[in-house]
Parts: sequence; structure tokens; C-alpha cells
Amino acid sequence: MEFRLLGAVSVATETGDLPLGPAKRRSLLATLLLQPNAPVPMSHLMGALWEDEPPAHARTVVQGHVSRLRALLTGNRADEYGVVLDTHGASYVLRMPESLLDAHRFEELLMLAREQRSPADAIVMLKEALSLWQGPALTGAFPSPPLQAAAQAMEESRLAAVEHMARAYATLGEHHRAAAVLKAQAVMHPMRESLAAALMTALYRAGRQSEALDWFHRTRRLLADELGVDPGRELADAYTLILQGEMPAEDVGTDRPAGRDRLPSAGTAGRPARNGDQAHAPARDLDRAAPSGGPGPVPAVGETLQGTGRTGRHPLTVTHHTDLLPRAPRGFHGRVAELAAISRATAGEAPVCLITGPAGVGKTALALQWAHRSPGAFTDGRLFADLRGFSDTGEPTPLEVLREFLLTLGVAPRRIPESVAAAAALFRSLTDRRHLLIILDNVRESAQIQPLLPGGANCVTVVTSRNRLKGLIASDAARPVPLNVLGSPDSTALLAGVLGEERVLAEPVAAKRLAELCGGLPLALRVTAARLAGRPQWTLARMATELADERSRLSYLDVEDTGVSAALRLTVQQLPPDAVHQFTRLGHHPGNHFDQYSAAALAGTDPVTAAAALERLAAAHLVTETAPGRWVLHDLVRLYARGLGPASGTEALVGVLDHYIATVLAAADTAEPGGEPCFVLPDDYHHPAVVRDFTDRAAAMHWLATEREDLAQAAVAARTAGLDDRAWRIILLQWPQVVRRVRDSWTPLLELALDAARARSDPYAESRVINLLGWVLTEEGRTAEALALLERSPGLARQAGDRLGEATALINLAVVQAEQGGLEAALEDCERAVGLAREERDAHTEMLALQHLARMQLEANRPQDALDSARTALDLGPEHEEAARRVLLLTVSGRARLALGEESDGIRLLDRAADEAERAGYDEGAVRALEALLRVTAETEYRERYERAVQRLSDDG
Repeated sequence: MEFRLLGAVSVATETGDLPLGPAKRRSLLATLLLQPNAPVPMSHLMGALWEDEPPAHARTVVQGHVSRLRALLTGNRADEYGVVLDTHGASYVLRMPESLLDAHRFEELLMLAREQRSPADAIVMLKEALSLWQGPALTGAFPSPPLQAAAQAMEESRLAAVEHMARAYATLGEHHRAAAVLKAQAVMHPMRESLAAALMTALYRAGRQSEALDWFHRTRRLLADELGVDPGRELADAYTLILQGEMPAEDVGTDRPAGRDRLPSAGTAGRPARNGDQAHAPARDLDRAAPSGGPGPVPAVGETLQGTGRTGRHPLTVTHHTDLLPRAPRGFHGRVAELAAISRATAGEAPVCLITGPAGVGKTALALQWAHRSPGAFTDGRLFADLRGFSDTGEPTPLEVLREFLLTLGVAPRRIPESVAAAAALFRSLTDRRHLLIILDNVRESAQIQPLLPGGANCVTVVTSRNRLKGLIASDAARPVPLNVLGSPDSTALLAGVLGEERVLAEPVAAKRLAELCGGLPLALRVTAARLAGRPQWTLARMATELADERSRLSYLDVEDTGVSAALRLTVQQLPPDAVHQFTRLGHHPGNHFDQYSAAALAGTDPVTAAAALERLAAAHLVTETAPGRWVLHDLVRLYARGLGPASGTEALVGVLDHYIATVLAAADTAEPGGEPCFVLPDDYHHPAVVRDFTDRAAAMHWLATEREDLAQAAVAARTAGLDDRAWRIILLQWPQVVRRVRDSWTPLLELALDAARARSDPYAESRVINLLGWVLTEEGRTAEALALLERSPGLARQAGDRLGEATALINLAVVQAEQGGLEAALEDCERAVGLAREERDAHTEMLALQHLARMQLEANRPQDALDSARTALDLGPEHEEAARRVLLLTVSGRARLALGEESDGIRLLDRAADEAERAGYDEGAVRALEALLRVTAETEYRERYERAVQRLSDDG
């Protein structure tokens, strides 16, 4: 949902603009949007709706427009976006996230542009800001004096943005572009002398002197004919300097008054208003200058933004030291020359150091060792990002990395731009005057990191890659530091760091031989040392004898991925059989992380055995524990493990997929006890030896949220392997998390589930998936798509003999029909769903159907029927079950009582609904109940509870 003032006053949704109605209602909305989250007195609203003295019934008219506007917003689920039109004493306040307002985003982008030192970055911000304009501000609103003043103020801000863009183009020497930008506005505002002077300057600098002089004479004649005045000083100075050919140095990047000794910069600001031409004052200053005799000033959007006082820090950030570096590598030895080379490469202005070398050579360790040597060198912090350029688990997008960096630097989440270009420009702005270290690890190609490079001359960037990244060297003068294998002394020192100096000194020749056989590759040396550390009775000579196999030795000396494979092969050969079996199956895990339960499912063992095997693998540096009980495989180790296992890996994959089905089923049952099962299990389903036990709903929901990415990857792997019966079940079972976070981009995953169900020609599965997907599409505002899907679902359920599925399909279809105006059809479908649920004796589904039936009966002005349906539904469920549904039913009951004129009973039921919602932590239900209460009573307690619930919802969002 988006509220628009920069053009026609409108409210845009994913399904189109809301029908706001007459101009006065648009004017009321505009007046509220000009002061979001602030009470607007009735007198100000009346002043915005009538040009002269408001009529006697003006207050009633305003109240009517407020009521219709509130109903329109409520009917389109504005509350889900945090938008509520509230009554505040004798005033009204439109509570909303200001990021939903185009004028607010415009002002924020302007503020970001002003902070940019780079004109190219400023242009990116300004283009994005100006793209928000769809026409003259406040189009369609009643042209009352306050709204006209506000529209003029916003137009002044727009023109200021255009002039700023022209200055930025001029600074880059792109005078033709500056002239093009200015000419379009000069035509629209022919008597704005600052625009004419700036255009003349841009034309002159673009080598178009005759056009510049023609524009002066055109403007001079217009001023004389229309206003009877001569050109002002700024315009006259530009004309004189062009005639004299006095081209000054390019100093057009700052605002300054034009003097006779130089051409004025594009868009020079600062002169007093004259000849009806507004000065370039901030929009809010223009508003405060409004005549006092009117209904009061209408502040421009953005007036509540923080001040722009310069403190040496960006105004959008909270100042604090940031540090994202992983810990320093343990057992690091040698690399003295390379560390010195990094120090040399990072000297100078805005340096970029590029560490390159083969896999396993220690590029990341070297970068971290250098970074941790001088912790005080970067006073503003250190940033780190693993770009996973050589991983089969997928690379993070530039926007994801930028978002993490900006959050770490103190930018509020809602202030982070949505485009890569704007986010990158903001990052460069924030790093402009800071002393920061940025390490970008595992980079695949130069283009991957271009948006991630900082803007400050005092920032140091260190990049690691297996590729040489010639593009980065050419574009950013990156200084390469090639990393080779370790020499013999450093290799033996690394072995000594793991095994102890005494053991290495006791066999110096064998230690040197081991270093030679390992080819100086740090990963191979560490794995070999780990094997020796676990076998104190082995001599180094014995290990060297094992490594003397020529094929192994050549693999080490290749220092390619096969070198790592050779080292891993020798390590795995010394593991006990159960650990080897576990290791070979881990390579077929479809996700990024695994625990003892998924490891057991892969290996066909139990969690206790799997945990012991994981500990053995960790001791050999084959797996890494990133959090208690949560493990990962290095991408190279994963590939090696996969090669050791069965050729297809289908058995291991089926095992882990069935483990996920069992675990997600347990989580869903714990999160939503009493819910109807989504499906029967596959015929060839293998039940895991042990299924994770969830203690309560919070634990189950936390697991679903944490494992969401891995579950999605498991479903994709199942679909790829042709295991469609597993794919749609893994996705569908996440429905409690889907319901809780419905607007969290579930549609692509559910569409994958639908493809899987259709691939199986399974009407049961297709109907069940459509039910959930259709509901999600409805919540996203994509009702037409939802209706097209849901119309097929009841028939599919009947075809499958799934009567409860048919009931659920009818309920979801009815919801969409009601939203699209088909209330009678919706009522019929809900009544059919109630009948089916009763025939199947399923209280859960019957209660759900009655809940929606009651709500629709209330919308159809049948309050007694709504009350009866709600009462029947409440009698079906115990007090402790389905708190959210009980709250919604109590709210409908209370509203029905009010509609029947039974005010005291209605207030009692609504108060009960609000109380139960608050106790259950169901803030959305509390807001709905309290909002209904506030329509009939002005008690302070309800107002305070309502505001607290709204705040909690806002904090959660």
C-alpha cells in the first residue's frame, strides 16, 4: 500500500488505486497525509475543504468523509500495513509508517542526495526521488488556500531537486545533460529567473552560446510583457558574463550567490523572491509564512525529519564502533612477506588490495590475520562479508550485503533504499569520512563487488578471490597480492603449532618431508596435522610414508581442488567406519546447515550416533560447528564428501526429506494443536528413528523460522530429484509460519509445491496447496489470481474424496468472493463448508467456517444471524484452544450486539475479546476489538490499550 501526494492524491494497492470519492474527501486525506502521525484539528480540516467560510453543517460533512475514508482503509486491510485513521479528542490523526508516503520518501532521498560528496551518487538519489512524481502535487484535491500553499511548497522542493541534479551534471562536465534537465523545467516555469540563468549557463558551457542568449531575450521579453519589470541581477549577470566570454573555473558543485566575476552555477539559490517568483527556501519555511488569518499552516511533508546540523556524521546513522570480523585464525604461521605486501598495497588513498591464490592456500586466514594485527588502525570499525563466490549454496545479492553493512553502520531498517544503486550510494556516503576496513571474501568476479566498495579516501578494502579479477585491477587500481603455498620452514612451523614443537623437533627430516609431500598447502597441512594429533603413537615418518604415494603427492603439488581432495581422502581413511559413513552422506544434504537429527536421517542412524560422528568429524576439521548443535561443511569438503557417497545419493536424500516431513509435522502440531492434518504420509515414507520434540509453540515457531531456508532448499532438491510427493508436503507443512508471516514472500515456494502436486496428477495435493496459495495471494492483495486458483479447488477436493479439504477450499473461495463484491455467493459457500464440516464431525473446520460466515453475515447487515453463527462457533471450541479464532468470534459477536442496539452487551463482548487477545499476545486481534470499542465509547483506558497494541504491532513489523 502506498499513499501518494506527488501527483493525484491517491492510495495505491497491488490491485489498483482505492476509490477515494469526491474532491473534498481527497482533500481531507491530503491534509492528514501532510501531517502524518500528528493530530489535525477539525478547524484545519474545514479550512482545507472550503475556500470561504465553512457552512454550518461543515463538521458533519467532515465527520462523514472521515467515516467513509476509515471504512475504505479498513476494508482494504490498511491495518496490516500499520495504517489507522484515529480520533484524537477533537482532532483526527492518520497513524502510518511514513515510508508508505511518496512525499516522505522524496524528502528523505533529497536529504541523502545533499549528503553525497560524489555528484554521480547524488544523481542516482535525485533520479530516484524525481521518479516518484506523477504530476502536479495534490492533483484532484479541492484547491483551498492551505492545500495550494502545500502544493506550491512541494513543487519548490521538486524544482530544487532538479536544480541540484543540474549542478551535479555540471560538476561532472556533462553540460548537455544539465541543459536538458533545466530546459524542460524552464519551459514549465518561464518566469523563474534562477532556472533561466542556470539554463543559460549550462547552454553556454555546452558550446551553445546563441541558444543561451536567445533564452535570455525570451525571458526578458516575458518579464516585461507580463510583469513590467527588467531581469533581476542573477539573470543579468549570466547574460553579461556570456557576452564577455568570461568562463570561470568549474566551481558549480556548491550553492552560492552569483557575482559579476563568474558565471552563476546551475540552479543558484539564495536570492529574495521577486516578481511573484518564490525564493528557494525550504518547503516548511514557505508554509510557516502562510497568512495567519486562514485556518492555520499546513506543514510540508518531511517537516518532522531530524535536523541537518553537521556533526561530522551522517544524519541517518547512530554513531558507534562496528566490527563484523570473524576471530583471528588460530595457529597462523609465516606469511611475513605477504603481510608486508598487504600493508604496502593498502597505503594511499582509498586503496583496494586483492589477495589471490588457489583453493585452500589460506587467503581468508591471511586477510584476517592482517586485519587483527592493528585493531586500532580503523577507528570507525571493520566490516566483513563472505560473498560465497565458489560455493554451491548460492551467493548473497549485493543488496543483502549492503543491507547488513548499512544496518551495522547504524542506518534504521526503514531508511535503507530498495534499489542496489541507491543503497550503494548511501553506503559510499556513510563511509565518506570514516576510517573503515572492508573485507570482501570469496569473490567470484569483479562486477560482484562494485556496489560494495566504500566512498571514503580513508577506507581500506581487502578482497580475496581464486580468480585474478583483472577487471577490478583495471577499474579500481586494485593492487594484487598473489598468495602461493607455504615454504618449508613455515610449513613445519604450522605443523609444530598443532602437534607441539617437541614432536616436530624430534623428527626434523620427517617433518620437512611431510611439508614437501603436502605441497605447502595450508589446508592439507592442517588436516594432516589433525590426524597426527589424534594419534600420538604415530611417528611423523610413518605419516610421511603413507603420503609418499605418487598420486597423492602430485595431487598436493597441483594445489588445485584435487590437492584438497587428496588431503581429505587420507584423513577420511583414518576415521572409524561410522564417522566415514556419516561423512559420505553429509555431502548429499540439500541445505546449508544440519543438526544431529538431519545427520542421522542422512546416514540412517540415530541422533546420538550421529552426534558422536559429528564430533569426530569436527576434530578432524571436516565440519564446523557454527552454533550449539548446528553444523556446516566447507564447500570444498562438501564436494569431496559427495563424491565419496553413492553415485545418486537418492537413499540419503529421501532419508533427510522424510526427516524434514516428520519434524515439520511435529512443529506444526505443536504450534497449532487441534488443527486438521494437511495430508496422509507417502506410501514409501521412512519414519526417522527419533523426531525432534518441541516443548511449546514458541520453540516450534522458532525452529520453523530458523530452518526456513534449509526447508526451501530441501523442497527444491526433492523437486529436482523427481520426489514431488515429498516436495509439496515439506512446503505445505510450514503453514503455521506462512500464516504468521503471510507477507514474507511465500508465493514462489507455494507455486513450486503446486507444480509438484500437478506433476503427480494428485488432486488431493493440488487442492490442499491451492487452498494455502490462494489465501496467501488474497492477503497480498492479488485477489484476481487467488479467485482463478480457488475456483478449481473444491472440485479437486471432491475428485479426491477429501470432504474436509473441500470445506476449506469453499471457505477460502468465499473470502475472495466477498472481497470482490460477491457477498451472496460467499455466504452460500460458507454455509456449504459448515455443512461439510458437520458431516465429517470436524469441530476445527466447522469453527473456521462459522467464523467467516458470521463476519460475512455482519457485512450483509444480518446481525442476528451473525450473532447466532458466532455463538455456535464459540460453543465448539474449549476456552484454551485457538485464542486468535476466539478473539475474532468475540469481536464479531460484540459488533453484532451493537448493530442490534444492545450497546452494553456489545461493549462487554468487545472488552472480553480485547482482553483475551492481549493475554494471548494477539495484537492484531486486540487492535480490531479496541478499534470497534472506540467507535462507541471514548474511555481513556480503551484509547491507551489501543495505542499500546498498535505500538506493539509496529515494533514487530
